[in-house]
Amino acid sequence: MTIPLIIYRSLRQHALSTLVTAASIAFATGLLMTVWMVKAQSQRAFVETSTSFDAVLGARGSELQIVLNAIFHLEAPPGNIRVADYEQIKRHPAVKAAIPVASGDNYKGWRIVGTSPELFTDVEYAPGKKYALEEGRLFSTGGHAHEAVVGSFAARQLGLAVGSIFHPSHGLARASGHEHEEEYKVTGILAPTSTPADRVIWIPLEGVQHMSGHAASAESELSAVLVQLKARTAEFALQQYYNKQGDRLTFAYPTATIIADFFNKIGWFDRVLALVAFVVMLVAAASVLASTYASMSARQRDIAILRALGARRGMVFGVVMLEAMVIGALGALGGFAVYFALMTGVTELIREQTGVVITALSWHAVLLWCPLAMIVLGALGGVIPAMKAYRVPVAETLSPLS
Repeated sequence: MTIPLIIYRSLRQHALSTLVTAASIAFATGLLMTVWMVKAQSQRAFVETSTSFDAVLGARGSELQIVLNAIFHLEAPPGNIRVADYEQIKRHPAVKAAIPVASGDNYKGWRIVGTSPELFTDVEYAPGKKYALEEGRLFSTGGHAHEAVVGSFAARQLGLAVGSIFHPSHGLARASGHEHEEEYKVTGILAPTSTPADRVIWIPLEGVQHMSGHAASAESELSAVLVQLKARTAEFALQQYYNKQGDRLTFAYPTATIIADFFNKIGWFDRVLALVAFVVMLVAAASVLASTYASMSARQRDIAILRALGARRGMVFGVVMLEAMVIGALGALGGFAVYFALMTGVTELIREQTGVVITALSWHAVLLWCPLAMIVLGALGGVIPAMKAYRVPVAETLSPLS
């Protein structure tokens, strides 16, 4: 028990510098784990969500914008397409399912999307998973059916329940347009799916097309069509037909690759954050070196006494190394507290803005190697102070000053 006691007394004697050093290590560890986990989980979640549909047919424009708008309900559509385009692709022999979507309205900033009931009854949003109602029923269709089904997250944030009444507003942003005269009644609340559908208010397609204040052309236009293919071999013919001929439509395929390319393009931001975290880690390791080295000057006499009592040089060296490792371990443990605090805020922000759910409790190798790396860095920071302790001259240190 001698070595642990020596380390404990040393850390307690230099409690302030120990806490400051451990705190810097904790910040670096928590920041790096958060950056890594947000990147890994969000990319996986976005790609998995986009695979619910193989392609999106939209107006001529950016494929990424079309996918973000139609599947993730972000951005605005590059334009509208004709209902006839939807009917044409729906009849294509290679198409398994074609779901129309129309956007352009909101309720208190939460997007309202018109669609057909087949989205909820026929489509799997993930392998083996279909949309289900937590309570109530699906909306009725028809131009005068002013009913809505609300995603679970939107319902909770807006305080909507079955039977609630609301007035849509024109535009995709909260203060972007006037309030429509139509009243919509909530008939159902979707069960949570951990997808962007949770933050959308769904109404019949005709509800958007016939909404007061919309242009007359809205009745014959859509924002996009979500497409599932019977076989991937059909995508080449569809891409050739829509993307290579004319300049009116875009067949965005494959959606998963489009989203993956998007994350690759913004990967520099993740790398910058990771670089910042690594720099903080190095600074933390340097602070371990500085605090431990500074304590050596005050502890030379104690070390000399230990040597006089029979402690070997190797033991003294090991004690200082272990002390540095303990500081690194304390910081690594504190890093998990920082990680959970940061992830709590980040996950809520990502869910509110995108509907995609990530969690701090998901496992990733970074949760193991990052704390271990900080302990190793702490040990490396203790090498020079340990060498100084190793070389303390016993006779000179213990000799009287006069």
